[in-house]
Amino acid sequence: MAAQPSTVRVIDQSQVAPPPGSVSTTTVPLTFLDIVWFVCCPVQRIFFYEFPHPTLHFTQTLLPNLKQSLSQTLRHFFPFAGNLTCPPPPHVPYILFNQGYDAVKVVVTESDADFNHLVVGNHARDVKTLQSLVPKLPFICPSSSSNTTHVAPVMAVQFTVFANSGFSIGVTSNHVAGDGRSINHFMKSWASIHKSPQGEHDFITTRSVSLPYCSKDIIKDSDGISSIVLKDIQSIGDSCLSGEAPDDDDHVLITLMLKRAEIEKLKHCVKTNQSKNELDQQIHISSFAVTCAFTWVNLMKLHEQVNGKSDDDVVYHFLALVDCRERILSEIPANYFGNCLTYILVPAKRSELMGESGIVFAAKAIGRKINEVGKLGAMEDLHLENSIPSIMEVTKRSPVVSVASSPKFQVYSTDFGWGRPKKFDLVHIAAYTCFSLAESRDDDGGLDIGIIVQRDKMDIFKAIFEQQLNMA
Repeated sequence: MAAQPSTVRVIDQSQVAPPPGSVSTTTVPLTFLDIVWFVCCPVQRIFFYEFPHPTLHFTQTLLPNLKQSLSQTLRHFFPFAGNLTCPPPPHVPYILFNQGYDAVKVVVTESDADFNHLVVGNHARDVKTLQSLVPKLPFICPSSSSNTTHVAPVMAVQFTVFANSGFSIGVTSNHVAGDGRSINHFMKSWASIHKSPQGEHDFITTRSVSLPYCSKDIIKDSDGISSIVLKDIQSIGDSCLSGEAPDDDDHVLITLMLKRAEIEKLKHCVKTNQSKNELDQQIHISSFAVTCAFTWVNLMKLHEQVNGKSDDDVVYHFLALVDCRERILSEIPANYFGNCLTYILVPAKRSELMGESGIVFAAKAIGRKINEVGKLGAMEDLHLENSIPSIMEVTKRSPVVSVASSPKFQVYSTDFGWGRPKKFDLVHIAAYTCFSLAESRDDDGGLDIGIIVQRDKMDIFKAIFEQQLNMA
């Protein structure tokens, strides 16, 4: 039975730009590491904060400072205030910031939803309610047949007040402009500027958060990978939108928490089941690997309960993203702004994944792939020119489960001056085929797993989750 729908009322709309004269009109080129993300829908994040005051108190006291600090932050992250521009072929898409014209749309709303229900505990919450707390961004994709230049904003922000309880900051951004590390850098910078006594001056002089490195010249493309990737994107055309979360009343977002002790138990189980050859390979069995393995197996078990069992020789796949900054491509600085990701695609036969030792097998396979990526040292080693056709071919044959975000982002340290978020949600993930990962707010070393499922399937999934945890 669906919950009583909540309503959201718009009380203010405005445009927030970098301070006048602080950024000149700039065209930001896109690298092949950016272009590949035209296949992804806009990314939607929500940060919930406690604020036991009336709506008027929020609009009069917090809102002006939030807008001012956002403006100061956009001076350094100005591509977020620009527009993603897709000209007709053969021209390459780019981001354009027009000084004096372009800005981030900021919407202020009031919701009658139960704030405590949204932030306290890890029970199921309506996807439709959560999606009402994030702004919408139009989706555009380069097309080989279009004769029109398509333009769409890169980012939008929505503040939603829950009177006398709290408020949320919903941020929607186009993945083409920057990856999770870039948007996390932006959020941490905004929070730092907002809570600093002298705002941007303190942010720059104390370097509590580093300034972004916005130059794209550091990404070399001597092999013409950009044109190859762009042609693949153009051949997909309007159908390249993928993974958008459902927005109907039949879906809920569940947050499952793996405590540190439970993760260590899983890691111990995997390590004690390694062969001598695997030990010699020194496969790193991390918290990330065992948590992803655990969730992958559980989602595939749910998939089989809903759709029926597959043949034992059918190959399932897990997809994860790996940050290339510093570790893989040492010339790329940690504060590089944009996209700097490669991917791992982990195959497993149905018989290997669904067996008694499925989680052990999956964790070792994920750890092995991460080890392989860690040995890459050059841009051409990433092989992203083949990424889109390869992944699309795999998804046609069998289910692919992917993970979004990372506990390394430390989202719960995004403090604007009134304390840590009460809750963080990633709400653009697709049902059954994607899950989000973040550090636990309440258990040091624990991890929060966000999963969207149909309402009538959530009890089945919780039962699978508990059973697998007890078996580990």
